[in-house]
Amino acid sequence: MQFQPKQPTTKGPAELFTGDVHFDVIARGEEPSRLRVNLVRFAPGARTAWHRHSLGQTLQVIDGIGLVQARGGVVRVMRPGDTVHTPPGEWHWHGASADSFMCHLAMWEDDDATWGEHVTGEEYGAVAIDRRD
Repeated sequence: MQFQPKQPTTKGPAELFTGDVHFDVIARGEEPSRLRVNLVRFAPGARTAWHRHSLGQTLQVIDGIGLVQARGGVVRVMRPGDTVHTPPGEWHWHGASADSFMCHLAMWEDDDATWGEHVTGEEYGAVAIDRRD
């Protein structure tokens, strides 16, 4: 057993995020593990650019109100306790609602994530679906 030293909080780079986003690395597995876990904090209106993970990604909302969308799908509301999985290769974005901070755990296997264009204001401002399927 080993206590891991706390890493400094990192500001999300402008080429990957819109608005104020900060993250803390919680886990970065060493070979053969590929586990990655980040605690990510989004200010109101902040969000990722479109991206995809070759091995998928899982989000666990800790606090606040978030939004998530798969390319071609509807914008969905995320609330504390929600777990959202995006399958391998699915283009998506996630972030805070316009009037609330949002914090989530992002979990994925170290992979070749592909980053695309920023989410437009029109995409972000689309009517969000706030219901469970």
